[in-house]
Amino acid sequence: MKVVAVGGGTGLSSLLRGIKHLVPGTISDLSAIVTVADNGGSSGRLREEMQVPAPGDIRNCIVALAEDEDVLAKVFQYRFQEGEGLKGHSFGNLFLSVLTKITGNFLDAVEITSDILKIKGRIIPSTDELVDIVAEFTDGAVIKGETQITEYGKKLKGKIKKIWLEPSDVKAPPEAVEKILGADFIILGPGSLYTSIIPNLLVKEIKEAILNTKAYKIYICNVMTQYGETDRFSASDHIKALHRIVGKPFIDAAVVNTTAPPDELIRKYMKENAEPVTADLGDISRMGITVFGEDLLEIGSYVRHNPDKLAKTLVKIFEIIDKEGINRRRIV
Repeated sequence: MKVVAVGGGTGLSSLLRGIKHLVPGTISDLSAIVTVADNGGSSGRLREEMQVPAPGDIRNCIVALAEDEDVLAKVFQYRFQEGEGLKGHSFGNLFLSVLTKITGNFLDAVEITSDILKIKGRIIPSTDELVDIVAEFTDGAVIKGETQITEYGKKLKGKIKKIWLEPSDVKAPPEAVEKILGADFIILGPGSLYTSIIPNLLVKEIKEAILNTKAYKIYICNVMTQYGETDRFSASDHIKALHRIVGKPFIDAAVVNTTAPPDELIRKYMKENAEPVTADLGDISRMGITVFGEDLLEIGSYVRHNPDKLAKTLVKIFEIIDKEGINRRRIV
């Protein structure tokens, strides 16, 4: 079974951490297509100073797929707390950036780093070119940059009306397109809708490959809304936004958390203007999408997807689709 996961941020790395244990038994070929549009923090500084694609999300996904997350993986995640010019950088970001300069190719740098950590799959950036996200809000403001879009959204002057890449004609690596076209399952999410998942779909060749592949397409919805991006969004609203970006309905199944976090955590998130995503399973089903409502929570200081619960849910989906075909439509 060939599986391609698409996204970025902590959501995608959490998913990969769960499903890597299915390789090579259930999943014979696992690939992750990752956004490189981040312009904040260490990644943003390296982009600007070294003119390399943002390495942060790539680094997180490489570590997540490491066969053993041992001391070497921890080294790649180490973030410098002091040192002029070093403070705030992670070792892995620096390593990927230096390798890019040495090899002259970001794709080679990702592959070499993946080999060093002996990852269980392939990590492929959705583009190896420098790229920014640009968003137009309903108040008319046009904001450039992932971090700037998020911060402007928090002012609640308007909602994201349109989103695109600059430059708009960046190319996807041929391997990314090949992996999508040859996949049995495509998984989108979890992750920030507008700044982790959608940037991949704005690369023309990635979008066209997803529309043309015969793969079964699964969307894993976030468990919490994101302030300034998806305020008051239900699960079906997330899917509708994806369909608008791509230009037509393409999601076959949705995985939605149906368990509420503890009240004290809900109150904590409400202070940050975030809340649990409404699991409107009926609305999703009426869209012709198979719905898998599950307890997916991992509860600690934050509310996140539990990697093992995600993996178990996906195994169930793989088995159902393999047995009954992709035209099945009901709430599970």
